[in-house]
Amino acid sequence: MSEAATTDRPAAEAAGPGPAARRESPPSMIERMTLILDAFNGPTARLTLEDVARRTRLPRSTAHRILDQLVRQRWLAHHSFGYGLGPRALGLGGRDGGHAKIREAAAPLLHELQVTTGLVAHLAVLDGAEVLYLDKLGGRLASSVPSRVGGRAPAHCTALGKAMLAWLEPEQVDSLLGSGISRLTDRTIGEMAVLHQELHRVRQRRGLAFERGEAFPGIACVAAAVRGPEGPVAGISLVGDIRTPLENVAPLVVTAARETSQILFPGSAPGAERTGGRTRRAAARTKPKATWSPETMNRLLAVDGRGTWM
Repeated sequence: MSEAATTDRPAAEAAGPGPAARRESPPSMIERMTLILDAFNGPTARLTLEDVARRTRLPRSTAHRILDQLVRQRWLAHHSFGYGLGPRALGLGGRDGGHAKIREAAAPLLHELQVTTGLVAHLAVLDGAEVLYLDKLGGRLASSVPSRVGGRAPAHCTALGKAMLAWLEPEQVDSLLGSGISRLTDRTIGEMAVLHQELHRVRQRRGLAFERGEAFPGIACVAAAVRGPEGPVAGISLVGDIRTPLENVAPLVVTAARETSQILFPGSAPGAERTGGRTRRAAARTKPKATWSPETMNRLLAVDGRGTWM
């Protein structure tokens, strides 16, 4: 090799890789997926498509295609402001995606709900097309309710699932549930168009979701979502038999969900009351009171024009 070639090489290296080298992508899909996941440097990292393409030096179309696949497989989550780590990524390395923190925040409120009403209280999170039960507080009805901690149920036919799905974009609901949903009973919603109508009614009822016999015959449930700045993080419900007047306890479920949100996201939870820059929680928790008048509740429950809970 000539002296000129020897001296020119360090200068070329110092100038950095040329355009062709910068555009060269890792050869395998696994390497590209790893490159994208490594771009998220923490559980709270939020990146746009442009951010990911810039950090990984992948072509924008390639980055978008892989991001879409990672979202479908729940390694990433897609929010209105960009992408973040999803439940599968957050579950690695012994982490549980924040489930322990959610259980800790909701535990005293679940206990109060169960003691005050005598019904079965549930805490669950949305995991793909299913709800995952994190906690269950019983009473005399516990054995008759076919749920268990660590168990799962289809989101579209449970009040817990509908309460959380209602706060997602319709496209996210379609992505999570797929093109078809199955019926568990003759009351289960079996069409996506009908489910979207029901989720719209849930939003009109300030987030209250009901179901009667949709998941299991003879079981009724009312639920509300625990919401954070990025959307629903969990759901709280009360369950009784089919004759239980759940409209009487619905405000208590909403209050428990709202207070859990305030504990998890102080100062930023939806519906939080602020005084002097601080979030003000309800003072008396030992015996929650209904926050809505009977007239308001009747109007909320009759949004479908038939006076039913569907």
